[in-house]
Amino acid sequence: MRILVFIVMTALVAGCNPKNCKLKAGLWRGVIMMQGQQLPFGFDVQETNGQYKIFVLNAEERLALDEITVTGDSVRITMHIFDSELKAKIEDGKLTGTFIKNYDPKNTFPFSATFGDTFRFANEETELDFSGKYSLEFQSPTEKYVAVGIFKQSYSKVTGTFLTPTGDYRYLQGDVVDNELFLSAFDGNHAFVFIAHFEGDSIKGKFYSGKSSLESWKGVRNENAAMPDPESLTFLKPGYEKLEFNFPDVNGNKISSADERFKNKVVILQIFGTWCPNCMDETKFLAQWYKENKNRGVEILGLAYERKDDFEYASSRVKKMKEKLGVGYDFVIAGVNDKAKASETLPALNKVLAFPTTIFIGKDGKVKNIHTGFSGPGTGIYYEQFKERFNQVVNECLAETMTQALN
Repeated sequence: MRILVFIVMTALVAGCNPKNCKLKAGLWRGVIMMQGQQLPFGFDVQETNGQYKIFVLNAEERLALDEITVTGDSVRITMHIFDSELKAKIEDGKLTGTFIKNYDPKNTFPFSATFGDTFRFANEETELDFSGKYSLEFQSPTEKYVAVGIFKQSYSKVTGTFLTPTGDYRYLQGDVVDNELFLSAFDGNHAFVFIAHFEGDSIKGKFYSGKSSLESWKGVRNENAAMPDPESLTFLKPGYEKLEFNFPDVNGNKISSADERFKNKVVILQIFGTWCPNCMDETKFLAQWYKENKNRGVEILGLAYERKDDFEYASSRVKKMKEKLGVGYDFVIAGVNDKAKASETLPALNKVLAFPTTIFIGKDGKVKNIHTGFSGPGTGIYYEQFKERFNQVVNECLAETMTQALN
């Protein structure tokens, strides 16, 4: 009898009791450690009859996660459409574990979380104001590129984003702490931390991304800051008017630019990857747009470039994404997410510069417009301008065909 009591008591001390093991409903503050930096993010746990739903919080974004498994004192959280997850031990309002990118087993990061904490980096008063628009330059070990920073500040709390020629850095949120600006974003795949300070009239900072990427950035406030024209960066090589393709769909059936389904229709090609958060944002827009406009003589086809050169893996990722986002248009498996290799699959293009890139083809089969990158909902007015221009280009393609028919 004494032995049995000892075993039971040992089990209770070694683990956690059912009350403490439960994933508490409410607000949590998560932290991912990378490159010696804390990447904080908020998340909201909701529970109904033992079923969990989690919303990852970045500024005004609430990214819904619905694949959560609690087993004993452990929780596993699949990160939306991405091939990544959080695994952690639960103990009395705390989580301790790892953030894992499954397509790269070495790409793991320490993760922890505390129930009830709602601050991002710190709660602190400041007299510095980082609000405004900035003309910026980013420098990595291999390249230099321009960007536009847009920040809004209320007391010490800051939100905003960066626009670059290949896409935006989505919803950033942070604080001014000890006269420095700290911003972070975690979307389930990409993990970003930005740190900056003023030097006179200039802003200078560091950009930490993932396991090892580190870039410096600098610039000045400039309300007239602007990006290069996204419709001038990717184009057809001399001698080309059309973009031919021939790829397998997610079930292995060949899809070709010569197929009957595309004849006498405006065709929109989306160069895309399920690993790409900007692509996720664009796909959400395109899915809704296609639902409302597919009867106008328009087809959309997604060209997926995935993390592994493995058809079954790539196909499974795209199928999951289609289901999660409710996408009504089709996708093909076009290649891997290497820009140089992606360029080889579309030899008519000067290069594939960005995921996503959107190509508009008229009913005559000729390329009418190519838009590099994407300004998503985290960019505010830039997103509205993108949607307006997208509809304008489609309308022009449709109108061109009507004009030709009348003539």
